[in-house]
Amino acid sequence: MHAPADSEPDAKAVRAGVGGAVGRRTSDRRRALWIPGLALVLLGMVIVALGVGPVAMDPVTVARIVLAHLGVPVGDADWSAAQEVIVWNLRVPRVLLGAVVGAGLAAAGAALQAMVRNPLAEPYLLGISSGASTGAAALILFGFGVSAGVYSLTVSAFAGALVSAAGVFAIARSGGRLTSVRMLLSGVAVGYALSATTSFLLFAAPASDQAGTQAVLFFMLGSLVRAEWASLWVVAGVVVGMLLLLTAWGRRLDALTIGDDTSLSLGVSPTRLRLHLLVVVSLGVGALVAVSGGIGFVGLVMPHLGRRIVGAGHRLLVPVSALCGATFLVIADALARVVIAPTELPIGVLTAVVGVPFLLTLVRQLDPYDA
Repeated sequence: MHAPADSEPDAKAVRAGVGGAVGRRTSDRRRALWIPGLALVLLGMVIVALGVGPVAMDPVTVARIVLAHLGVPVGDADWSAAQEVIVWNLRVPRVLLGAVVGAGLAAAGAALQAMVRNPLAEPYLLGISSGASTGAAALILFGFGVSAGVYSLTVSAFAGALVSAAGVFAIARSGGRLTSVRMLLSGVAVGYALSATTSFLLFAAPASDQAGTQAVLFFMLGSLVRAEWASLWVVAGVVVGMLLLLTAWGRRLDALTIGDDTSLSLGVSPTRLRLHLLVVVSLGVGALVAVSGGIGFVGLVMPHLGRRIVGAGHRLLVPVSALCGATFLVIADALARVVIAPTELPIGVLTAVVGVPFLLTLVRQLDPYDA
């Protein structure tokens, strides 16, 4: 007995659907191979960057010093004590901190671009970095006896970032419907206001507090010169936690990118998700600014590079953007040490050299009526 004729298209549709699902899974697996590949590239750049500086060293010597400190047998130690101190005590914390900061900023940028559905969103442009810098500056200059250590600076910078992000949301919603354009314009306005506040804090600080003034200027320009093992572990823990959460929320971020109505239809509350993202990203950016200052454009450029590599799905986009950001900032920091040697160039200057042309390109591609 033959099946009805109209059942054949259904069978074909089922086979096509199954084939399409298998094809998507295969494609995702292939794209996921970028993660170990980019991790190897990052490792290579870290080894190269450890040898770059006023005292140049070849990658083999650098790798042997690092392996020796990790307990791996490398034979006779044919390097000097000075080389060992430079590599392990000075450059390893700095290069690893650069990787952590780059990864955190790139992942935060990917989350913010999904949150406001705009390719221009990133911590620097939305005023979150400015808020973190203002919070850290207030503690350094007017801490009233509170030690400006890595823990207290992280808390202060997080508070500033959270207040800034909340202000951006409040201003954007006050005009009616919350749109990406309102979010960006509110972020620019809040960022300018907080930059002016930081400048006022510098002006109002006691003239005798030269060390505090220089520390605040460090936060405004961005640098990894103050990297230490203690601060590295604290920030690395915060960034790893942020990456795990954002990756776990990948499907929700995908739904949010499509639109609020789609999110609701899939059982995801866009308001609640934005609130969670606000807190997580503010904590991450606050911790990063506390140790590296305000470094712009990493969170803007790297998510777009990640989309070119693995597409728009955030379960892969977040870790791939993080690896791209880590590699980029490691390279930028190495260049900052040698471009105008023996003087060190603020790393924020180099990131702006890449970020500003990219931003102008994005602006030219945007629809002027996008709301």
